[in-house]
Amino acid sequence: MTTSSHSFTLVITGAPYSSQAPQTALHFARAALDAGHSITHVFLYGDGVHLASDLACPPSDEADWPSQWRDFLTGNQIPATCCVASALRRGLLDETEAKRYERDASNVSVPYRIAGLGEWLESSQSSSRTLYFNGSH
Repeated sequence: MTTSSHSFTLVITGAPYSSQAPQTALHFARAALDAGHSITHVFLYGDGVHLASDLACPPSDEADWPSQWRDFLTGNQIPATCCVASALRRGLLDETEAKRYERDASNVSVPYRIAGLGEWLESSQSSSRTLYFNGSH
C-alpha cells in the first residue's frame, strides 16, 4: 500500500480556554507529523491569537496550551504567525509593534511573529492542504 505525504497549513481561530480549537489543532498536528506528513505553517487569526500571549498563566491543574504550542512549534521548527489586525485589536504586541504604537512592553512569545494575511496566503499556496480550527465548532 502506498501512502502519500501531505503538507498542511493550520489556521486556528479559537481562543485557548474558551474553545477546543487550539487543543484539537495540536492533537492533529502531532498525529500528522507522526504519520509522516508535514506542517508548513501555523497561522493564528481572530481569538486564536491569544495562543501567542506570553502572559497566559493557567492554573497548575489545567493544561498550559500556549506553552504546549510553543514547545511543539519550536521543537519541530514550524513557523507561526499572528494576524496583525487580530493581534493589535486584542492587545498582543511584538517588539516591533510595541515600538510603532509607543507601548512600554510586548507580549507575543517566541516563536510567534506578527504579520499580515499575505503570509497566510503564501503558506496556503505552498501546502497541499489548509485546515481551519474554528472556535465555534
